[in-house]
Amino acid sequence: MSLSDIRDRLEAACARHGRDPSGVTLIAVSKVQPLDRVEAVLAEGHRIFGENRVQEAQGKWPALREEFDGVELHLIGPLQTNKARAAMELFDAIHTVDRPKLAQTIARLAEEMGRCADIFVQVNTGGEDQKAGCHIDEADALVALCRNLKLPPRGLMCIPPVDDAPAPHFAALAKIAERNGLTGLSMGMSGDFEEAIAHGATHVRVGSAIFGDRVPG
Repeated sequence: MSLSDIRDRLEAACARHGRDPSGVTLIAVSKVQPLDRVEAVLAEGHRIFGENRVQEAQGKWPALREEFDGVELHLIGPLQTNKARAAMELFDAIHTVDRPKLAQTIARLAEEMGRCADIFVQVNTGGEDQKAGCHIDEADALVALCRNLKLPPRGLMCIPPVDDAPAPHFAALAKIAERNGLTGLSMGMSGDFEEAIAHGATHVRVGSAIFGDRVPG
């Protein structure tokens, strides 16, 4: 696979489901990828990337941003409150707001900094103990809290359980978003992004299908 292959598949999926491809943001997930692979994708003109860890992104992206204009960074991994300031300084969007304390910390930093990254509330649609994300029954309250904190969320994010069919999870996330008046749906990865598009995904997070298998650090 390659970036052009994924773009073609994304456009085809949109066509099948009557969607405009411009309404789906392709996030190239560059976590744990060698620098030469990331630079190759940048050289092809792609500018929207996802990282899992603040520290890894700090070591990689400031220099790349100096070389390549217009880079947009999305944090798609769990965020500890003690890394929130660094995340707010580096990332354009945070997809993993999953608890009140983190929302409150981001709101305080946003007020202090005079700006805020785009916020997505992460929902643990599978109820997995080991996975980040608020419980599905807590999603409405967390969205309301974000709004009360003047952090209007852009949308919701989920990562379905590996062994589950993803479609019911995508449908559940879309239902929560609809009843909360949210338009953003960050869902779908290399193996299921076309199905996510069928369920209304606005942001798909594709790594290995663009870059190749991750290289453990």
